This record gives sequence, structure tokens and C-alpha cells, in this order.
Amino acid sequence: MPKETLAILLSIGCSIIALLYAWRLAAGVSQKDSGTDRMREVAAAIREGAMAFIARQYKVLSIFAAAFAAIFALVNSGPLRLAAVAFLAGAFCSALSGYLGMNVATKANVRTANAARTSLVGALNIAFNGGSVMGLCVVGLGMLGLATLFLLFSHIFGSNSLELRMTVLPILIGFSFGASLIALFARVAGGIYTKAADVGADLVGKVEKGIPEDDPRNPATIADNVGDNVGDVCGMGADLFESYIGALISSMILGAISGLDGVVLPLAIAGVGILASVFGTLFVRVKENGDPQRAFNIGMGVSALVLLIGTFEITHWLAPNGLVINGETHLPIMIWAAVAVGLVAGLIVGILTVHYCSKHTKPIQELVDSTRMGPATGIIAGIALGMRSTALPVLAISCAIVAAYQFAGLFGIAIAGLGMLSTTGIQLAVDAYGPIADNAGGITEMSALGEEVRARTDELDSVGNTTAAIGKGFAIGSAALTAISLFAAFREQTGLVKLDITKPDVMAGLLIGGMLPFLFSSFALRAVGRTANRLIEEVRRQFREIPGLMEGTARADYARCVDISATAAIKQMLKPGFVAIAAPVIVGFAAQLIWGDLGALGGLLAGVTVSGVMLALFMANSGGAWDNAKKQIEEEPRDKEKNTGKGSARHAAAVIGDTVGDPFKDTAGPSLNILIKLICVLSLLLAPLFLKV
Repeated sequence: MPKETLAILLSIGCSIIALLYAWRLAAGVSQKDSGTDRMREVAAAIREGAMAFIARQYKVLSIFAAAFAAIFALVNSGPLRLAAVAFLAGAFCSALSGYLGMNVATKANVRTANAARTSLVGALNIAFNGGSVMGLCVVGLGMLGLATLFLLFSHIFGSNSLELRMTVLPILIGFSFGASLIALFARVAGGIYTKAADVGADLVGKVEKGIPEDDPRNPATIADNVGDNVGDVCGMGADLFESYIGALISSMILGAISGLDGVVLPLAIAGVGILASVFGTLFVRVKENGDPQRAFNIGMGVSALVLLIGTFEITHWLAPNGLVINGETHLPIMIWAAVAVGLVAGLIVGILTVHYCSKHTKPIQELVDSTRMGPATGIIAGIALGMRSTALPVLAISCAIVAAYQFAGLFGIAIAGLGMLSTTGIQLAVDAYGPIADNAGGITEMSALGEEVRARTDELDSVGNTTAAIGKGFAIGSAALTAISLFAAFREQTGLVKLDITKPDVMAGLLIGGMLPFLFSSFALRAVGRTANRLIEEVRRQFREIPGLMEGTARADYARCVDISATAAIKQMLKPGFVAIAAPVIVGFAAQLIWGDLGALGGLLAGVTVSGVMLALFMANSGGAWDNAKKQIEEEPRDKEKNTGKGSARHAAAVIGDTVGDPFKDTAGPSLNILIKLICVLSLLLAPLFLKV
């Protein structure tokens, strides 16, 4: 058996191992005790709302998916019509991974809360195992779907360099676009839902009524907890699924110039990354009263080390003499170095994210101090922090781009992006742990389990905020590297050798591309605001019209708030999604019809990448900083004279800042890295059609 075929089969085997391990973890979570009757009642309401939302969302998305598949089948001819099949496969795998992850997360939340009654260690293990199911399903289903389709199509159409570049990989771009489409809508809709519910719950409950977070008297509290699942579990899962597949596809396209070995190598590296993620999860252990963040760091560090060792071996096995791409020979040690560059860049972005977004760091302390003068100064300081926080990550990403190019050309940049995302399994496990811990805190509060239990869940949740911010940083950084490699593939396919920014069409494309992330973010933020307004009105109505609600003798109508959030989120996800899809189609056809080349579309891709990365970093870090500044104030002892602790004027100012930051970090910001890659992938997919005009 040729070693390339063996490598593909081994990659598929790695994906199956990940899925089997995820099944084992899911079974283990289900076997844990779910606590008291009241805890099970609250958890059932959260689970019912989350599953109802995802069913409605997937129903709408299935119509979109069927329509796009039909369009791809009609506009393409010959084998390229199979891009419709690949598209549906990518959309299905993305949706399935999100469903499976959220299914387990809504079981793990109540079991985490119950374990927290006696042990921080037990609670952390359940929450992390629940998050690991999400992470391993994403990489397992992504690799299984992509590698299986590649094996099938390369067997049917051939596996020499020309056949791979002209037929097999153009078909597989459809798989990437399917993943991107689901990710965009899942991220936007989930973000609108979760942040509208969060804003509605906070502004009325915490600011106006002065009741604690997740208080059962708050009608929006169930909707808020549902939102953690649909936005931060399902939405984030779809986000990183799309990033993972985009990095793989771009590496395979650029490697195809070398031949089959250049296409298979990225699959093999990602397969090693899957095993490294599984291995790393075994090292996430914490002692009672220990530091959960340190446990996560050890697990991710072990995964990175295993990836580096495995990649060194796999590159020397598959490409002992290197890869010849565009006349240049890239030795295996240089390819390995490019992977290492991506890992290091991801680590640096993560460290910088922790610096800007974690409690008790200097930037957060400055932000906390700024709230003494009220919400306005707190918001100004948070915006300034977010803008400042773009500088060092962009420098790190830029250095990684230059270094990776020096090591292995454009293929090196693509491989660096893949290196950053190869351990997505454990990165997403740590990320998805956060909303599970957050839900556990909500269930604890609503079930009146006491301050000691809530203190344990708050400690887990605090770490989860930091891990979520790190996950967003990884996704944004990888988006920059992946977008460059996708742009390089677009250039190869269209023959667009260079972009002359003095040409009016290219400059117009640059400006339109730079504008798109702002327009897209505007639609997303406005959607959150509109939905939150409706929810605020409903929460105020219930407090006003339900006798005994504020006193705790009557029960709120939770279902009404859940329905308002779900209906609005599904409806309002369409406008930003339309912008993302329509822009490259309109510019691509217009460029070819008016100027006879795709320079304007090339400018658009460059503009949306630069603008999108900056805006995404700014929003994610500002939002994360406001969130943890609020939590740091909440940890302070209550003192009216010193203006500290929960219920103080400083706390109210911080809550308002956190409310502003919520849609920044969980709706618009994380959607931008999907926007960047979706536009690049769609342009690459439709390039042959544009050229026929």
C-alpha cells in the first residue's frame, strides 16, 4: 500500500479514535448524579430551550443548504457538480458536531453543579469532559468527512498533481464552504440569542432590581442559560469546525502543486493533532483548592509537545526529500518549523489575550479603577484597552507570516495556520468547558444550593471566561493565516499575479472589503440591541404584572423570554449572512464584466482580511476585559464607603460595561473570523464561474 494512502487511512483512524473517546466521555457524564428535583427541573428547562432553538435554526439552515447545493449543481459542469455533495457533507458534519456537543453540554451543566456541592475537582472534571465531547466531535467529524471524501474522489478522478488541482480539490472546496455557511449562521444566531438574553437579564435584574445574577425571580434567567449553550457551545463549535477545515483545505490546495504527498501531508499533520488533543485531555487534572487554569495549561502544553514530536516524524516519513512547490524545494525540517511557528504564534496570542482579559492583570486593574467615576469612563477605558490590544497580537501574527514564508513559502504560511489549529480538539474542549461551568452557576443559584457551592462554580466560571477569550484569539489568529493561504490559492486559480493598488478597481475592492466587517458588525450588534429591547420590555412587564414575583412567591414565565430570544435570533441572522454571501458574488461578477479581470475581488479579499482581523481582536478583547473587570469587582468585599463589591456604584458601572461588551465578544467579534474565511472560500469556489463571464 502506498504510504500516502496509508497516511490517509491513519488520519481517518485518528478521527474514529476521537469520536469513540468522545462517546466514552459522554457516557461517563450521563452516568453522574444530576442532583435534586429542583436542579433537574431547572436543567430540563435549559435543555428544552436549547434543543428547541437548535431544531428551529437547523430547519431554516437546511433550506439554505438545499438551495446552495442546487445552485452549485446547476452552475457547474462535469465532475465539479459534485461540489454540491461536498457542500452538503460539510454542512452536515458541522451541524452534527454542534448538536452532539450541545446535547452533552446540557447534561453536563446540572451534573457539574451537583458535583460542586462537595468538590471543586469533581465539578471541573465533569465540565471539562463535557467540553471535550464538543472538541473531539469537531475534529473527529471534520477529519472523517474531509479525508473520506478526498480518498473517494482521488480514487475516482485520479491523484496526480493536475487531477488534484483541477478536479478533486475544487470539489472539496464545497466541503469547506458548507462548514463556513453553517458556522456563520450558527455563530450569528447563537450570539444574538445569548447576548440579547444576557443583556435583558442583567439590565433589568442586576441594575434595575438589584437582584443577583441567575436569580430565579428574573424571567430572563433561563433564556440567559440557554444562550450559553446555543452561542458559546454550538456556535463556538461551528466556528472552530470551520476554521479547522479552512486551514486544512488551504494547505491541501497549495500542497497539490507538489503532488499527492503535498496534499496528504496536511491531513497527516491534522491526524497527529487529533491524537495529541486526546492525549492532552488525560493531563487536565486539578487537586482540591488547586488552580484550574494551570491544569488546562498543562493539558494544552502536552498536546503541543506531542504535536511537535509527531509532526517531525510524519514530515520526514511522507516527504523525506521535501516538497517541490513552484520550483522551490521545501525540506521536511523547514515544513516542521512552519508548523512550530504557527504553534508559537498561537501561544503568544493566547498569552497576550490572558494579559488583556484576565482578572488582576494590570490592564484589568486599570479598567476596574476607571469605573470609580461611573459607566462612561469604564466604557471609554474598555474601548481604549481593546484598541491597544490589537498591536502585539498583530505583530506576533505578522512575524509568524514572515517566518513561515521564509521556511516554506506560501505553503509554509498555510501549514503554520494548520499548526495553530491542529490541537483544536483540546482548545475547544477548554473553551466549551466555560459555558458548562457558567450554566452550573446558574443552576446553583436557581436551586438555592448555597454560597459555598456558588463560590466553587464561580471559580470555574471565572477560568472559563479566560479560556473562552483565548479560544477566540486562536480563531482570529488562524483566520489571518488561513485567509492568506486561501488568497494564494485564489491567485493560482484565477491567474491574478499581482494587485496594483493604484488601479481604481483594486482600490475600490480594498475599500469595500475594509468596510464589510463594520457593516456586518453593525447588523449583528443592532440585532442584539433590538432583541434585548423586546426582552427588557417583557421582563419589566412580568415584574410589573405578576403579583409576588419580586418577593419570590410567584414563578416567572421563563418560556416567554426563551421564545422571544429564539424567534428574533433566527429572523435577524439572515441580514448579516446575506451581506457575507452577496458581497463577493456581486464584486466578482462586476469586476469581470467591467474590467475583464478579478482585481477588484482580490482587493476585496485583502481589505476584508486586514479590517476583519483588527476589528475582531478589538471586540473580543474589549468584551473579555469588561466581563472580568466586573467579576473582579464582585470578588471585593461589600463596602459602601469605599464603593466596592456587589451592589456598589462601581459594580453597577462595571455591569453596564460588561453589557456593552457582551455582543462585542460573543456576537460580532467572533463572527468576523468566519466572515473573512467564508468570503475567501466562496470567492475560490466561484472563481471558475467568474472567469467564464
